[in-house]
This record gives sequence, C-alpha cells and structure tokens, in this order.
Amino acid sequence: MSVVLSVRIPRWLKEELDRLGIDYSREIREFLERRVREELAKRLEARYEELLRDSPLIRGGNLAVEFIRENRNAR
Repeated sequence: MSVVLSVRIPRWLKEELDRLGIDYSREIREFLERRVREELAKRLEARYEELLRDSPLIRGGNLAVEFIRENRNAR
C-alpha cells in the first residue's frame, strides 16, 4: 500500500523538471529509499559499536580468538 507525499517546490523547478523529462516522482522515491537505508545503516553501526564497547568479551581483542581460548581452557 502506498501513500501520497506532497512537496512544495518553486514553479521554475517544476517547469525545468518537465522540460528535461525528469521523472521526479521516481527520483524522489529512490532518494528517500536510499536515505532511509543510509540512516538505518548508520544507526545499526552506532548500536554495534555500543555493544562492542559494552561487551567484556570483546574489549581489546578478537571475539573468535577469545571464544576459542576460553573453550580450550574449560576442558
């Protein structure tokens, strides 16, 4: 399902878009989709870094290496 998004732009810009044959509806949709993906990636990266910083298992080293060493020592 989709919704209508209304944007107010100067008349000259609309005329130029039409004159140049630019599909502004598609351009706006693609821009907004790309912007949402970028923002989600940025927030995920920030959350990942927060988890790394707060995790005692990961601080200062490689998680896989520490996990293997920890399991070897448990045997």
